[in-house]
Amino acid sequence: MLSCFPNSKSQIRVSFAAQDWGWNRVRLLASILPYPMKRFSSALQRAMPLPTALRTSAAFSLALALAAPGFVLAPAQAQAQDTKAAATNAAAQRPRPAARGPLVSPEIGTDGSVTFRYSAPKATSVKVSGQFGPETALAKDVGGIWTVTLPKVKPGVHEYHFVVDGLSVIDAGNSWVKPQRWPNTSILHIPSNPPAPWDLQDIPHGTLHEHVYKSKALGGWRRIVVYTPPSTGKLTKLPVLYLSHGYSDNEASWTVHGKAHWILDSLIASGKAKPMIVVMPDAHALAPGSTPFDEYGPANSAALCSELVQDILPLVEASYPVNTKPSARAFAGLSMGGHHALTVALNHHERFNWIGAFSSAPPPNPSVSAGLDKPSAVNSDLKLFWVACGTKDFLYQRNKEFHAVLEGKGIKHQFVETEGDHSWPIWRNYLVEFTPKLFR
Repeated sequence: MLSCFPNSKSQIRVSFAAQDWGWNRVRLLASILPYPMKRFSSALQRAMPLPTALRTSAAFSLALALAAPGFVLAPAQAQAQDTKAAATNAAAQRPRPAARGPLVSPEIGTDGSVTFRYSAPKATSVKVSGQFGPETALAKDVGGIWTVTLPKVKPGVHEYHFVVDGLSVIDAGNSWVKPQRWPNTSILHIPSNPPAPWDLQDIPHGTLHEHVYKSKALGGWRRIVVYTPPSTGKLTKLPVLYLSHGYSDNEASWTVHGKAHWILDSLIASGKAKPMIVVMPDAHALAPGSTPFDEYGPANSAALCSELVQDILPLVEASYPVNTKPSARAFAGLSMGGHHALTVALNHHERFNWIGAFSSAPPPNPSVSAGLDKPSAVNSDLKLFWVACGTKDFLYQRNKEFHAVLEGKGIKHQFVETEGDHSWPIWRNYLVEFTPKLFR
């Protein structure tokens, strides 16, 4: 074999191990001044004639190419590399396991079943927990993929998450995540047959717009989502519903998870609701923190009301063809948004004449005393004051108590008790029931 050892920048010692090439008596040690590579072969041939087969072989050509300053290839090293290459080639020829594609989760079957998958090779336990039924364990395969198939899941828009060794995580295979300030929930949407109002239908659809603006009231950048109904071709000024999310959610929650735009599309297409614009602000005018809600809630509502008057109403009324009369404005919200709605009803009834409070966290009486102390003004301005709560809601008792306060003050309102708890399936139904009552 050919062995090249650099001696200096300008000189190379080239030695040939004769026994490796089958020569019995020849061993060459030649010192060669730096020749151009094209003359290197002829110089070697003059030093020692080689068999024609060797000169023309690929092995000899490769050896010459490698005989450059700084390159070292000893016989033992070459043999090791040959062995390694052979092993690599052998390994390449062995059958390999089929490569996995991206995990599909959830996978909805034609029979109504749903399969959930999660990759966690080192986990000892994975469960799926959601609004569609009891917590269920997944089984792990040899590749570390955990799987379970639920035979029948009822239609609806469900929240769910995985519990991996006690830690709650979203479904990494599902891009539909509930918009929140601290995202922790994946979304499973199974359409109904016939379609529910919150399902995507083959009907005229409105448009969602997003606005980013600098709030004068709050001194920072803010965002709203605006729904405009399908065009009727008529240049009519439209009424506006201002719709608020709950605590920890954001301005996208009512559309991405609540499906408010599809609900409006369905109600308008069926003639149940009048065409209207829906404005969905970030209802956290103040950043939530460790402050108890009984303190945070009133301060946050006061800040949002200031932003409504100073920023949001002017932005919407300058950007869209809206009816600016108070009789063409409604405000509704869920949970913390219901806190906002009750505050608007009692403190700003002269600007918003239609109110919907869904599963509200009622404000303390002192923060809404302006309306409680002037029931006649509230009654004169409000065309609808609709308060609803589920009997299994943790805020049900507080809603009953606030209902009693309104009754005691003589403030006209509708108190609606329904089945259900504090969750989005209830609030979608409330929006379906409340919206057709507006602007009549």
